[in-house]
Amino acid sequence: MSHVAVLFGGISTEREVSLSTGRQVIAALREAGHEVTPVEVTGDLATLIATLQRAKPDAVFNALHGRFGEDGCVQGVLDWLGIPYTHSGVRASSVAMDKSAAKAVFAAHGLPLAEHRVVTPEELAAEDPLDRPYVVKPVNEGSSVGVEILKDGDNRRAEIARGWRFGRQIMAEEYIAGRELTVAVMGDRPLAVTEIGTGHVFYDYDAKYADGGSRHTIPAAIPDAVAQAAMDAALRAHQALGCRGVSRSDFRYDDATGRLALLEVNTQPGMTPTSLVPEQAAYRGISFPELCTWLVQEARHGP
Repeated sequence: MSHVAVLFGGISTEREVSLSTGRQVIAALREAGHEVTPVEVTGDLATLIATLQRAKPDAVFNALHGRFGEDGCVQGVLDWLGIPYTHSGVRASSVAMDKSAAKAVFAAHGLPLAEHRVVTPEELAAEDPLDRPYVVKPVNEGSSVGVEILKDGDNRRAEIARGWRFGRQIMAEEYIAGRELTVAVMGDRPLAVTEIGTGHVFYDYDAKYADGGSRHTIPAAIPDAVAQAAMDAALRAHQALGCRGVSRSDFRYDDATGRLALLEVNTQPGMTPTSLVPEQAAYRGISFPELCTWLVQEARHGP
């Protein structure tokens, strides 16, 4: 078997999630018989480069999440070093992480989207950018970090704008009532549709990662035509961005109207005990060590 360096940790707001993903991946790869070098990533880029040059792995398993880990930054470093790595390359990673750029790609490919626009904190403070209800979220964060829903009668808009700490751009997006669906794509194969149920207002950070924070129903109890539409859209989004390895597309489905809307594509889906991609792979008969091994076998560098 191969020698794999697992990058985990990082310096984003999703560090704790990445640490959990990394621990699971390290154990799974060792179970599958790989030689594994764990590399906990910090803000010291020179140390990361020196560690990889010293280890000389056959491939890197990128278990980083959030900024600098899934936005094309570390992918560029690995391209420079000539080390094959799992998941998407620089271009797909950077575009997917920028919600505005990703939505432009999705729109160009005719994928179903919610109404949306990008505003500054000052513009949000001045007035509602969309009819209520709507969602505001960072343009380049993951794991629902910074997401807020503004409904009729909610007077927090100016407060949210004043306290915004995620850069100069805010994605405002139409809030679509209904159900949360997600589809993993493995190579050129959509795996399944999972419905995510939670007692939270939406599928927020705690719902995603806390024990008991959400309920996953696989396959989702939705009409066959809707399930097929979601899987088709997830594969088209994966291909439109130029993703490789595994991605996960998130949707809202309003069963009252039949409307399905693609929210975003995650190029570095979580691999924690409560994560969705390992569940969908298992549903298709693929164990977690097999999934991790497949990702390593698919590892390469480039776009």
